Order: sequence, then C-alpha cells, then structure tokens
Amino acid sequence: MPEERTKILVIDDDPNICQLVRLYLEKENYQVECAYRGDQGLKMVQSVKPALIVLDIMLPGMDGWEVCRQVRKTENTPILMLTAKDETFDKVLGLELGADDYMTKPFEPKELIARVKAILRRAQTPVGQEGDDDQKILEFENLTINMTDFTITYFGKKMELPPKEMELLYFLASHPGRVYTREQLLEQVWDFDYYGDSRTVDVHIKRLREKLPVDADVPWRIKTVWGVGYKFEVSR
Repeated sequence: MPEERTKILVIDDDPNICQLVRLYLEKENYQVECAYRGDQGLKMVQSVKPALIVLDIMLPGMDGWEVCRQVRKTENTPILMLTAKDETFDKVLGLELGADDYMTKPFEPKELIARVKAILRRAQTPVGQEGDDDQKILEFENLTINMTDFTITYFGKKMELPPKEMELLYFLASHPGRVYTREQLLEQVWDFDYYGDSRTVDVHIKRLREKLPVDADVPWRIKTVWGVGYKFEVSR
C-alpha cells in the first residue's frame, strides 16, 4: 500500500493563494485540501482530520479568528494563520486564540514550507515528549506538569492547555532559575526563527499567568527578568 501522506487543510477565500499553497506543499509530498469559506473550513476540520491548518483571517461565512476559536474548543491541531495586515493586533489576537504561528501576506513560498515543516516537526515530537515517562512529569507545590497527556494539575484541579503553552511552561519549569531570552525560547519551543518578533513569547506567557494565578504563598512563578527574558523561579 502507498504511504499515507500528511494532510494539510488550507482555508482561504483567494483561489490563487490556495492553488499556490497547494502547489508548493504537494511538491513536498503533503496532501492538501482547500476550503474557501470559514464555516466550510470548520466542517472540513472534522472530516479531513488534518495534521495542520493554514488559516486566513479575512474569510466569508466565518472569519479566521472565530474558526480558530471553535477549533481550539475540541482540537489541538496546529494552526498557521495568514493575515494581509502586518499589524501587531492581528498577530497577537491570533496567538491568544491558540494559533501556533502566523505569516503576513504576501509571503515567500519557501518560508511557508519552512514554517509548515517546523510546526509539524514540533507537533510530532513536542518539548518534553522525549525520554522516560518519569522525565515527562514535573511536580511542584500545587502544580504538576504532565507531558504524557498534555495536562496540568493546579491546586488539585486537572486542566488542559494548548500545546504551545504547555511546552513553554514545561521547558521553563524543566530549568528552574535559569533565565531565557525570548529568542532562546522561540528557538527551543517553537523550533523556528521568528525574525525577531518576540511578542509571540510574551502573549503565551501572559496566557499562562492568567490561567495559573499565584500569590505570596506559592513558591513558584514565571518571573520576568527585565531587559532579558523569563525564568521559572522556585523559592523553596
């Protein structure tokens, strides 16, 4: 039997963009399906079961932000968002909704391929998934980070986090006390050069802090080291 190709779903209302993306991805032996409306694309997520979604923001039927929001309610499928606007608001909102990466139109096909490969590679072997099972679980006071099922237990309550938030938390907590620059975190957790756009890390740190609020009695926290980056600090 022929080897099953990795499926990628492209959701974009511009047929030229869809065909361009399809052409380059199929040259890399990916199987590509296209949807031209947001609501259509959302339905195809369930039927196609893609390994990656390439998602435009400005779509008829349902915009890309809402598609991303709906996908994240049930799926952890990696999402690469496309935007025609080179605006921080668009990028940050996409990341806050759970997108893994974003690109601004027009884009270079080679860069698209590089990012697709990086996202898929990281999805197949996430941070913390290598090694023995004991190494996939980190325990702190009132916090357990479990990379075997991508959950955390926080004050006795089990919670699920999006993959990138989970991987970022695990990476920092695996090296308590060590300060990492945003660029180092992008390289280690995202496995791709984001061309100096460090806001990606800031957005994910913000979301982690919102979900894991700490007070003076908790001996760990994600601390900002001004002018440098972030660290996972444990005081006892």
